[in-house]
Amino acid sequence: MNLIFLGAPGAGKGTQAEIVCDKLSIPAISTGNMLREAVKNGTPAGLAAKEKMDKGDLVPDDVVIGILKDRIAQDDCKNGFILDGFPRTVEQAEALEKMGVKIDKVIEIHVPDEKIIARLSGRRVCEGCGASYHLDYKPTKSEGVCDACGAKVIQRVDDKPETVLSRLETYREKTAPLKGYYEGKGILKTVEGQEEIADTARLTLAAIEG
Repeated sequence: MNLIFLGAPGAGKGTQAEIVCDKLSIPAISTGNMLREAVKNGTPAGLAAKEKMDKGDLVPDDVVIGILKDRIAQDDCKNGFILDGFPRTVEQAEALEKMGVKIDKVIEIHVPDEKIIARLSGRRVCEGCGASYHLDYKPTKSEGVCDACGAKVIQRVDDKPETVLSRLETYREKTAPLKGYYEGKGILKTVEGQEEIADTARLTLAAIEG
């Protein structure tokens, strides 16, 4: 089963992808990791990507897809894979199709904006050891102080409500046309994200198998 996972920042698609990988014994392929690996291994596509990256340019879609084709030809992908972070645009989706990469289903994890804002803006991180906390789900024992090392616990700029809102808007602008593209092909399934990870996982697996 070849899958693509879509979801706004904070929707929990990474967590769901991990659960599905485990359940179906297939790998999650992150574009960033894949590019770094190809550069490190010095493959022809990796060298083409390195040339662009060294100049600070974006790696062209055909190079990314060339590296992706090499990656999905590996043994661990014989039963399928999950693509994470690619495609991000309709052009990339079309290029993927032209190069013969078949996608069986596209799973969108949908969570309302207000829930995402509450989820992300409640995150806190320790300045000292990097431990993660959440005001609602995993608060520190003493307010603003890390349980592990006693250093100050802060809110990252990325997690401030105004930043989260801006990230959500960017995601929607880029991804709305992509959703329409896969909807037109009849392979898009939308899963409503639940409060409990296990409940969302149950719905996600049902959408994949259904």
